[in-house]
Order: sequence, then structure tokens, then C-alpha cells
Amino acid sequence: MKSALMDTPDRIPTLCVTGTENLKGRAEVVAAAAAEHGDAVDRDARFPTETFAAARAQRLLGMMVPVELGGEGASVSDVVDVCYMLGRACASSAMIFAMHQIMVAILVRHTRNSAWHRELLQRLIAEQLLFASSTTENQTGGDVRASACVVERTGTRMALVKNATVMSYGAEADGILTTARRSADSASSDQVLVAFLKKDYELERIVDWDVLGMRGTCSTGFTLRGQGGVEQILPDAYEKIHTQSMVPVAHLTWSGVWTGIAAGAVGRARRFVRGAARHGSGQLPPGAAHLTRAVMSLRALRGSVASALQHYEIAAMTEDGLAALEFQTAMNLLKVNSSESAIETVMSAMQACGLSGYRNSGEFSICRSLRDVLSSSIMINNDRILANAASALLLVDIPALLRD
Repeated sequence: MKSALMDTPDRIPTLCVTGTENLKGRAEVVAAAAAEHGDAVDRDARFPTETFAAARAQRLLGMMVPVELGGEGASVSDVVDVCYMLGRACASSAMIFAMHQIMVAILVRHTRNSAWHRELLQRLIAEQLLFASSTTENQTGGDVRASACVVERTGTRMALVKNATVMSYGAEADGILTTARRSADSASSDQVLVAFLKKDYELERIVDWDVLGMRGTCSTGFTLRGQGGVEQILPDAYEKIHTQSMVPVAHLTWSGVWTGIAAGAVGRARRFVRGAARHGSGQLPPGAAHLTRAVMSLRALRGSVASALQHYEIAAMTEDGLAALEFQTAMNLLKVNSSESAIETVMSAMQACGLSGYRNSGEFSICRSLRDVLSSSIMINNDRILANAASALLLVDIPALLRD
């Protein structure tokens, strides 16, 4: 079936299902709950409880877990389609869903030989656990490839303390995956990823979350104090996890969220222009040209994300494919392009709606979409990505043919 990302922006999308049971219908139920409560989630800056009650009831939190562990074996492309659907309804719900699924993708790919983590995935299916992540610290300036906190080992036990200035939905999660230095003697870049369940850690609030958009992600800062068995450390080094899973899956799922936000805004703009034309005896309103621009940029955005998904599914077949410089560069630049294009699309939709789009309430308000999508360029700052990509791009050839 055709992917949601290639569907028209004002229709309920059709998912690209790969062996999952009625995924489209189940995702629609969750998206409906997200849409119903999206304004309240934003207004009150609260966790989207209703969305995730529906996601648990529809058993979507473990959709990527392999069939042999009790899951459905859904693909990253399936997950991105659900992110797109949720993004049209409630951006905070979509981003939380995306972040959780990034953690699931990491556990699936990087813990195949770990009995503890395989049991954790089985618990995820049975209990529909929600996982958060903690990769930033106030001592490292937002660089996720550096850690100040350290894993302290005592025999078969380990513990760590981390000052995380941002931890999305940390208080609401059932478990957290966090980065740390391998040992006290390790360099800041010699990192491991540790999985904690709620019973394993305490959170002390250090920074509140009162921001412009994505308010329902509840990305409060905490001091995390965790302890558990050494077997809870993922077997693969974080350097490998970051390259093979964290970066590509994050940038793909986030792009699905931002594309969904843009699609929702364009859908409202189309309804506004159609309504204005009906009331104006067929005369299009002044902002109609901006609708054309919005639809064009949305189509280009959907196409670029769909193409990146195809690229990922091929690369993910081998470790060399995921580690390839050209692939890594493409995934990083996808994040920059998706975020900037989504902002541009939403801005055009607002211009198409005029004052009705600028109002904070009403059927055609674009305000929540704009506030939410503006977060996209500062989630792993685009300037940081572009600066880091510059040296890599010197080694990537420009294709000789258009379709190369």
C-alpha cells in the first residue's frame, strides 16, 4: 500500500504496512485521541495522557519489536507514517511517540545477544512500556557525543548520576535509556548506553519546561540517579549505536513529525481558501497564492522524507551501509532540510489563512502548528549539523547523472 507521506495532505493517510495487523485503523484511533486533546495539551503544557492511553490500548508502543519476541516486526517506515499521522493531530504526541520508537529501534538492533534486554523488549510488549532518553548534560553544551557522567561499577552492580538539562517526558516514562562515560578513566566520547526501568532511578527536577511550542513533551531538566546490574548496559558502544540507529532513526521519525505538522497546517489552509471562494462567488481570497506555495513545499517535503526512508531501508540491511559517509551525511542533511521546509510550509499556510490563521483559536488557526514546528531547527541545532557536515561533504562526490 502507498505510504502516508505520499498521500494527499487533506486525506486520512494510508500506511505502508509490512505485516502488521490493521495498523492504519489502530493509528487512526490514536490520532483521533491526540487531535481531540491537542489544544488542552498545548495550553496546559501537560503530558498527552489520552494519546498514550490510546496507543497502549492499540498496542502501538511495541510495533517494531520482532515477531519472535511477541511484537509485530513493523519497519521504521511504518513508524514514520504513524509519526506523520500524529503530527497532523498533536505535535507533542507525535514527538513523544517518535522519541520512544527511537529507543525501541536501538534496543532491537543493538541487544540481540543480551538476555536482559530481550526480556525488556518482551516486557515492553506485555506492559506497553514507554521509554524516554537522556543524552544531554549541562556540562557538555548539548553535544550528545560527549558525557560528563560516568558509570561507576561495583562488582556486578553499577550506578550513575547525570544532570540532564532536557529530558522529554522523563517523569511520565516507564524507563529511560541514558548515555554515560564507560568508566572514570574514559574519554568523554567513550560512551555506553544504559537502560533503566522506573524502579531503578530517581529524578530531581532542576529546570522547568515553559516554552513556545512542543509544550506537551514536558522536556523538564532533571538530575537522574540510577542504579542496577551491569547487564543493563547495552553491549554495543554508544559510538556504534549513535551512527547506526540514533541519528538515522531520529532524523527520519522527527522528519515524519514535522511533515505531519506541515500537512495539518496545509489542510486547514485549503479548507479556508475553499470556504472563502464559496462565499466570494468563486473569487479566490488574496492569500490563495500562498496556498499554492504551501502545497508545493509540502509535496517536496513528503517526497524527500519518503526517498530518505527508502535509502534507510536499503542501508539498514548491512552495518557498512549504515556507516557509509554518504548515508550519514544524507541523514544529517535530511534533518536540516525537513525542519527548514516544514517551517516554510507552515508559514505559507498561515499567510494563506490571513488573520484567521493568525488567531490563537478558531477552525483555521495555524498558531499551534507554527509554534510547534519552530522547535525543529533547534532540536540538535541546524547550525551545529551544517558545520559538522562541511568537512564530510568535501569527500562526497557530486553525482554525474540526475538519477545517480
